[in-house]
Amino acid sequence: MGSTNKLAWIVFAVLAIAVGLYPLTYFVLDREFGLLASKSDELLADTIWNIGFYGHILFGGLALLIGWIQFSKKLRKANLQRHRTIGKVYVIAAVVSGLCGCYIAFYATGGIVATLGFLGLGVLWLYTSLQAYFAIKRRDIQLHQAFMIYSYAACFAAVTLRFWLPLLSYAFGDFVTAYRIVAWLCWVPNIIFAFFWVRRRGLLLG
Repeated sequence: MGSTNKLAWIVFAVLAIAVGLYPLTYFVLDREFGLLASKSDELLADTIWNIGFYGHILFGGLALLIGWIQFSKKLRKANLQRHRTIGKVYVIAAVVSGLCGCYIAFYATGGIVATLGFLGLGVLWLYTSLQAYFAIKRRDIQLHQAFMIYSYAACFAAVTLRFWLPLLSYAFGDFVTAYRIVAWLCWVPNIIFAFFWVRRRGLLLG
């Protein structure tokens, strides 16, 4: 691995771990912190919404925290059973977080534009994660790898959102406008990147 690739890998891992642990801050800081600051008191008091929100961030954080490990050939070859176990935990976490994410998307700040963006992300994450699981059950390794790249690209939206949101909020001077844009910008470029990564590796879908 070249020095540039090694640095990129380190940055990738550090960001995944840092943002994967980020949901824990909601348990040590006031509930008016972060994205919750834009929610109404009525919504914050809704039990089902809270289950959806915390289910989304906790299981999503877990998926982000462990998913990057699966892309290391060295770690995968060192212990294939560990790779399989982590993979199963990742898929379960992705499914739970994705379902919760689809639900809370209907309450997204910014209305229909933000709702459609986050709903699209949730559906895509669910689809690619499950397809990756079904592919490996059929022992179709290439298809499994391709869908896992797409799945983690969707998962990594948690990282890119936290880069784009403050920049857009500063640029537009308005959180709601920024949030409508970031609902799409946090994941569409990731999927485009994944598309070219899959093509470069010769992992054809279908």
